[in-house]
Amino acid sequence: MKNELKHILALSLLLLAPCLLPVARAQVSGTHSSYSRFGLGLLNDQSQGFNKSMCGVGLGVRMGNRLNITNPASYSAIDSISLILDVGMSGSFGQMKQGSQRINVKNASFDYVHVGMRIAKRLGLAAGFMPYTSIGYEFSSPDKTIVNNVNTTQSITNSNIYYGNGGLNQVYIGLGWRVYRGLSIGTNVSLLWGNYNHYVVPLFKEGGLSSENYDGTAKTYYASLKTYKIDFGAQYPVRLTSQDWLNLGATVGLGHKIAQDATLMIDTLESFVASSPFDLPYTFGFGTAWQHKNTLLVAADVHHECWSHCRMPIETANSYVPMKGYYKDMTKIAVGTQWTPDPYDRNFWKRVQYRAGFSYTTPYLKVNGQNGPKELRLSIGAGLPIMNRINNRSVVNFGVQWLRRSSSATNMITENYFLINLGITFNERWFMKYKIE
Repeated sequence: MKNELKHILALSLLLLAPCLLPVARAQVSGTHSSYSRFGLGLLNDQSQGFNKSMCGVGLGVRMGNRLNITNPASYSAIDSISLILDVGMSGSFGQMKQGSQRINVKNASFDYVHVGMRIAKRLGLAAGFMPYTSIGYEFSSPDKTIVNNVNTTQSITNSNIYYGNGGLNQVYIGLGWRVYRGLSIGTNVSLLWGNYNHYVVPLFKEGGLSSENYDGTAKTYYASLKTYKIDFGAQYPVRLTSQDWLNLGATVGLGHKIAQDATLMIDTLESFVASSPFDLPYTFGFGTAWQHKNTLLVAADVHHECWSHCRMPIETANSYVPMKGYYKDMTKIAVGTQWTPDPYDRNFWKRVQYRAGFSYTTPYLKVNGQNGPKELRLSIGAGLPIMNRINNRSVVNFGVQWLRRSSSATNMITENYFLINLGITFNERWFMKYKIE
């Protein structure tokens, strides 16, 4: 009876967690980057507990005691006696720089929650929630003199205030199945939803002070979006020696049109509608992971997203229409490693999982016709065992990342951040059958 209750509770967690957590989340994830003004916003880091400090590598990683959402084929490796719960959050401290101007920013976000378990022989199930994109910024254009007041001799200047918020959330459920011998395949089916909100508010000043005597044209760009996302994965392990494995992995994601419209409102008096102006890109990736015993893991990934075929809504003289040419194909290259001196030693520090990683991502946006920001990440971290002298099943994941977001084009913003990642991977033997003699 006790085991049956555990199975029921585990299944309830899998089914209910993705539905309830987005409500509790209440848009706690976000960004302060001005680059989130473009496209669907900034693309969020999709890594989790074990690979957050390895810059997200995982297409070829295959572990029985960890949940790897990067490649759904890996779910078939989940330990048959375990329930895995992975939760994480992060904080960032950084600086945005343009010319001689510098602004310090900080932010905190809830990053992910994932649950996984084995549901049948060679078949694993996972479900979870994480943000997909983030929109969050506020800035103003420089003051520009438009006319002098002949009565007061004061100059009248104009500037625009730009701000926005929103982004897409993602909830998914996935299956991984070991089809034949070492070959495994899997899929993640996701629901994406969220808001797209951008505002432009004119501000007039007379003699350097705000004035209400002059009218301007305020604009609001908004959409409420909801769509699906489907990703497929495959993995195949190759035994090199009795203590060495080479795991090969690949993923493919299906792109499509998002059905919802976007609206441009001008001073609540006039509005234009762009019909289904957003798309999700086709994606594909390849990765490999070399594992030596249970002590050393070295992995590398290449991931590509075909954004250049996607559209976004653009304001023209008398319309608001979907157009191509504002995105670029994006490629991410990542390398990461994890080293555990001795996972079964009684010495705590020998059981710690030490991690490091590097990644480089090309721009996926065009800003004013020029290439948008590329991203460079360096990360270190550790998985700290939780009161367990037998293995490293449950761990606290801690990591630090340096992120630089910059463009090769002149006069664009450069962003530098330090990110602190904190999470927990809970992995306990819920489905162990004990025998009493």
